[in-house]
Amino acid sequence: MATTDKCCTLVPYFKVTEGKLGEFKELCEMFVEATNEESKCLFYGFSFSGDLAHCREGYQDAEGVLSHLENVGSLLGEALNISELTRLEVHGPEEELAKLRSPLAELNPQFFVLEYGFRR
Repeated sequence: MATTDKCCTLVPYFKVTEGKLGEFKELCEMFVEATNEESKCLFYGFSFSGDLAHCREGYQDAEGVLSHLENVGSLLGEALNISELTRLEVHGPEEELAKLRSPLAELNPQFFVLEYGFRR
């Protein structure tokens, strides 16, 4: 069973610098506000476990991911000044991941190819 689902998800994990969690959370509010305007964003939010942060985010397709990264690029730069990106996964069908491999290479993500499933 193949899938026709084009959804791409980014799965970033950040380790926030000691003493900077409040500042990081302020940036999270700005990320959410900026992303809320994106038409191809399906869901977006931050969750925390101590000083570890995870951004739960999904987009209609690769174009949505690239548009998002362009939209929040300066905020991401600020976040990376007070945290470390410890892991980045990108999930989606190969046709969409192929559009992301080169633009995301600098972030050193691990790509997961969606092969089976559906979207309602």
